[in-house]
Amino acid sequence: MPAEYYDASRHFEAFLVRARDAAGLTTTNQSFTMVEGVFRAFRRRLSLDDAVRFADVLPPLARALFVADWDPDEPVRPFEDRAAMTLEAQSLRGGHNFAPDTCISDVAVALRASVDEAAFDALLARLPE
Repeated sequence: MPAEYYDASRHFEAFLVRARDAAGLTTTNQSFTMVEGVFRAFRRRLSLDDAVRFADVLPPLARALFVADWDPDEPVRPFEDRAAMTLEAQSLRGGHNFAPDTCISDVAVALRASVDEAAFDALLARLPE
């Protein structure tokens, strides 16, 4: 079994801790909701092909969260300004979402520290601006 699967829960917990700390949150439960909201907002703006390519560079449990509850028939939304996409990420589980206005960059920082940077950069270069 590949190590990335064997150690998946430990790596996912470390990712959630990085996201929690970057956002100044208190718990990994809070960072989980923040990450899920950011992932959903981003995923809605990718074609099916691009979303699958993006998911493929994520560690296993982040990948699972990225594709969870996905409706691949949902129309692709255009990228909007950061403020609009932040509000969308913050709207997931409204009363239980403590994502700060910096949530997109906070998740990006935590994600970058959790992936193969070369593969991640190569993938990002192929995605829409």
